[in-house]
Amino acid sequence: MARPSMLLAIGALAAAAVACAPVDDTATTAAPSASTACTKDQLQLVNAGKLTIGTDKPAYEPWFKDDDPSNGQGFESAVAFAVAGELGFDRTEVQWNVVKFDSAFAPGDKQFDFDVNQVSITPERAKAVDFSKGYYTVKQAVVAVEGSKFAGAKSLAELKDAKIGVQVGTTSLNAVKSVIQPAQEPNVYNEQIDAVNALKNKQVDALIVDLPTAFYVTAAQVENSKIVGQFSSTGGTPEEFGLVMEKGTPLKPCVDKAVDALRSKGELTRIEQEWLGSAAGAPELR
Repeated sequence: MARPSMLLAIGALAAAAVACAPVDDTATTAAPSASTACTKDQLQLVNAGKLTIGTDKPAYEPWFKDDDPSNGQGFESAVAFAVAGELGFDRTEVQWNVVKFDSAFAPGDKQFDFDVNQVSITPERAKAVDFSKGYYTVKQAVVAVEGSKFAGAKSLAELKDAKIGVQVGTTSLNAVKSVIQPAQEPNVYNEQIDAVNALKNKQVDALIVDLPTAFYVTAAQVENSKIVGQFSSTGGTPEEFGLVMEKGTPLKPCVDKAVDALRSKGELTRIEQEWLGSAAGAPELR
């Protein structure tokens, strides 16, 4: 009758021995910390050893200079290279890919690590892609030709009867429909340059673009044009541009960390003042 208890005792000893046995080191390797995961050699990239950045072509001022994102000049080129630097990449390790504006935030796989192209962060777009923390807070602007019917507008209400030109797929178009709410449907163009040319050719009364772009339009693209005023596209939460990434990418926390670092060091402010300084002072339309 003692055998069962002896077997139980032996079983207990065996269990204790297993419990006290050394554990394979590979089974307890800790997940890399956020700082470790964001070191250059730990990043999961589209092209090994290169940081691949997307943007559209043509690449317009003041966001890029001379239609060349790789030269580091223009607000978004400078921001992109600053983020690259925070991630550990020098200029020679950055590769630029041409990505159409609306395809950057369409669902699906991406051939870039992040895209920079004045893409506003919206809940709808965030269903298909990931965004970094905002790197620029933007307002919309109204551009008209000097002396035209709507060039002297002092309020949004005065634009109700205007024929407005705007690019498809942009928050500018959303702002036209939700904030200005013109009496007639806006003329919507596939490319920004087509909307600009429509204003130049007097096919529309006014053009709606983000404020820094408006300064470029009036300075270099449409002769005798002026900024009628600026306005918020949301009426509430500020509109921000974010770097676009593939949905679910492990790169997002690292890019967020880089943007936070640039903001805390004052680098984003410095870059903005250098390249977008003229965007201050446009009258506010309400």
